[in-house]
Amino acid sequence: MIGCLLIHGFTGAPYEVEPLAEFLKERTDWKISVPTLPGHGVPGSLKGVHYQEWINHAEAELTKLIDTCDTVYVVGFSMGGMIASYLAAQYPVDRLILLSAAAYYVNPKQLAVDIKEIIKDYLRGKLQENELFLRYKRKITETPFAATLQFRRLVSFIKPLLHQVNVPTFIAQGECDGIVPPKSAEYLFHTISAKQKKLALFKHSKHLICHCEERDTLFSQVLEFLMEKRTI
Repeated sequence: MIGCLLIHGFTGAPYEVEPLAEFLKERTDWKISVPTLPGHGVPGSLKGVHYQEWINHAEAELTKLIDTCDTVYVVGFSMGGMIASYLAAQYPVDRLILLSAAAYYVNPKQLAVDIKEIIKDYLRGKLQENELFLRYKRKITETPFAATLQFRRLVSFIKPLLHQVNVPTFIAQGECDGIVPPKSAEYLFHTISAKQKKLALFKHSKHLICHCEERDTLFSQVLEFLMEKRTI
């Protein structure tokens, strides 16, 4: 049996990767796991949560799959991509998928474009219909500073370990991502030690890459990568 663990991002929830999870469920008989990291899923629950708790929870879910499956894949979105990289370096993971993985955070150039669009909708009286504004507002108002600090500590803890990743890896990044800049994907591609690796940039996709207009192409590429033969 094949198991696949999908890990969401910081301040997010399983909905961030659920479109991909559903795509895989419809086309495979794999055992799919999409856990909710501690402090996530319920607004206001991140206070007092340490980054190691996020790693520990993902480790526990991965161990369940390893115990019951012959082959295990790990998919990580944003912060979840960093956690997924850690797991791939520490456990017998067969393939790794990194989606908008947050080795670097905030893309000033794209963020400026997003803010201009928010201002336009504000002037039109359509601010509450702007999905980006609502998402940024939620992150700012519902995320304790201490939690953001824990996120940054997690990234600092995992980045020195990236060179230990040597399993086949697929890295996907939206070029219109205002949260994670494309240089993050490029850094990951050049830093991990995997001999079999692929970097795919999606011209029109923003941070929530599993919800963007190019998602069908992304999902097809992910499935193809997971099912292709490993090269030595």
